[in-house]
Amino acid sequence: MQKLEIIIRPDMLEKLKEILNRHNAGGMTVMSVMGCGNQKGDINEYKGMRLNMNLIPKIMAIVVVKDEIVDDILVEIQEKLSSGKVGDGKVFVCEVREAMRIRTGERGTSAV
Repeated sequence: MQKLEIIIRPDMLEKLKEILNRHNAGGMTVMSVMGCGNQKGDINEYKGMRLNMNLIPKIMAIVVVKDEIVDDILVEIQEKLSSGKVGDGKVFVCEVREAMRIRTGERGTSAV
């Protein structure tokens, strides 16, 4: 199993959900997050003062999927969510050694 930590622009969440549903990826956890990277934030003017807003709102979705569908999901995320501009986001892939459903005690992929 692999855990995908997907950080995207907020307006791309519905497209991401469609991609994950197409691959029967199961459930996901979604959080509103703030961050900066190459985009470096925005410079806004407020009451005559220049403010550097270096944290930009993003969405982070966490989903655990079977090993065999990771590459297909990554390809589709890049194809469907990329605008070609800085700030499109990132996906981090981590191996999951174990999973357990608390309610039933199921373990492994059946717990996901």
